Amino acid sequence: MQQIVTLAFALGILGLFLLDRDREARTSKALWIPVMWLLIAASRNVGEWVQILSSGATVGGSEAYIEGNPIDRDVLGGLIVLGIIVLFTRQRQVVALLRGNAFICLYFLYCGVSIFWSDFPGVAFRRWPRALGDLVMMLVVLSEPDWLAGLKRLLTRTGFVLVPLSILFIRYYPDLGRSYGADGTPYWGGVTGGKNSLGMICLIFGLAFVWRFLGVYRDRNAPDRKRRLIAHGVVLVMVLYLLREAHSATSLACFVLAGGVMLLASRTAVARRPLLVHLFIALVISLSVFALFFNSRGDLVETLGRNSTLTGRTEVWKRALGIVQNPIVGSGFESFWLGRRLDWMRMLDYGLNQAHNGYVEIYLNLGWVGLVLLGAMMVRGYRNITVRLRQDQAGGVSSLMLAYFVIGVIYSCTESGFKMMSPIWIFFLLALMFVPKTTSPEASAFLSTGHASKFPEIAPQVEHVLSFSSHRRNS
Repeated sequence: MQQIVTLAFALGILGLFLLDRDREARTSKALWIPVMWLLIAASRNVGEWVQILSSGATVGGSEAYIEGNPIDRDVLGGLIVLGIIVLFTRQRQVVALLRGNAFICLYFLYCGVSIFWSDFPGVAFRRWPRALGDLVMMLVVLSEPDWLAGLKRLLTRTGFVLVPLSILFIRYYPDLGRSYGADGTPYWGGVTGGKNSLGMICLIFGLAFVWRFLGVYRDRNAPDRKRRLIAHGVVLVMVLYLLREAHSATSLACFVLAGGVMLLASRTAVARRPLLVHLFIALVISLSVFALFFNSRGDLVETLGRNSTLTGRTEVWKRALGIVQNPIVGSGFESFWLGRRLDWMRMLDYGLNQAHNGYVEIYLNLGWVGLVLLGAMMVRGYRNITVRLRQDQAGGVSSLMLAYFVIGVIYSCTESGFKMMSPIWIFFLLALMFVPKTTSPEASAFLSTGHASKFPEIAPQVEHVLSFSSHRRNS
């Protein structure tokens, strides 16, 4: 029976890809590099999969946490090297992206510099490339000739695999898809390691498939419209089912709030009124912060299944903040949860290795300097999103980016959403990034067929005019 169901799921996943195929979209084979990165980031590390499948147990202990896994270093390192090679072949686009995202570049540079004052520099040095890998993968996507088509394929290629496999593992491979608490309570994890991680990927891909479904639904003249609606609708139903059953309160609340933001922002009448957008975003974020931190009775939080201490999170924050030695620059990149500090924090919970708050996590590792850089990234990124929102057509990608921005801000209040290789962080980073005007297909053809070398004096003007024309048509 298990083999039959597995075969049926495999055929179903293949069917989703066939239903959603778009013959007109043009993306490079390099897009598979960030796809593989996201598949790993949104599920489990390769070393963990190998360990589970070979012995049925996961790697644990402080030594494994500090030293990492050589399989992961090889696989992730290889993907980063391939991504950098691709970026070298796209120097013109990459330079424009880096210039437009100076605060993001400065943040990652500061993370690297902070290794020098870490008391575990070797560990921090091994972890920093992974954080840099998140940026490399987003640059690969955004430097695609048609980055919007690349983003759509990144989301569908990963979502079509991870969401159905989660249901398969939970229902028919419980050793892979479920975990159990100390009291024997079962928790759904799917392709991830726990219910919160499962809720996270449901949140990310749920919003993505709502956006894709609405986009296709609104385009009455889209080719093969019905089959693409079926593909996106089926996965969206799966996501809603997993969200309900996973009991991840943070992810469920964020899905409702960010989904409302996306639906509202996708309406042209709203998107063209910046003040209305700003007020609505401020209201959503303020309501969330009030419910979490200023509602003294905890009524709003308890309706989501949490107690007034946010399931013990406030005790973790108080204990962690009490042992900070350098509040200006922190403990160094990814260095707080190591050594004696880790032992002290695990007196609260043996499995504790994060602050369960993205802002506290940044402060612990990077200090006030890290928080200021993060704030600068968020302010500049939000401005980029709202500017693009006014230029987008109805239901454009900016509404999804605004939703991912809201997720990053709210989710990180009770989870460490800004950690390397976290899907929340990856798409929050993508939402913040400024994307220069892309070169139009006509300009690309002109520049790639040799005509540019024959008319070097007019090539830049042709590229600018054609790119601007394409931008106006798409807007």
